Amino acid sequence: MATDAPPPSKGGADTPHAPSTEEFIQEQESPEFGELRRAHRSFAFPLTVAFIVWYLAYVLLSNYAGDFMGTKLFGNINVALVLGLAQFLTTFLIAWWYSHHAATKLDPKAEAIKSRMEGGA
Repeated sequence: MATDAPPPSKGGADTPHAPSTEEFIQEQESPEFGELRRAHRSFAFPLTVAFIVWYLAYVLLSNYAGDFMGTKLFGNINVALVLGLAQFLTTFLIAWWYSHHAATKLDPKAEAIKSRMEGGA
């Protein structure tokens, strides 16, 4: 695939600083990086556990509570169908919620760390 973009320059003024191994280790041990990691983990881990529990509850109900899952709510719509569709809905809601969380809480912190690392400060 051909493009009109010029090839990347070899170390011009716009080339970011390449951090050394020691700088990476120092940054990894910094309080700012620890705060970024905590912000991610405190959101992602509990939400992951909650969704897995919700999914397993649906599977277990489907296998062992057939009468309950077969309960008609209206027309041909039963509890199993509603809970199954709710699985899709919660998947999309969690994806949106994480995207919002990352954009507002994680990305600014990560960008500050990246700028500091590339700037050589």
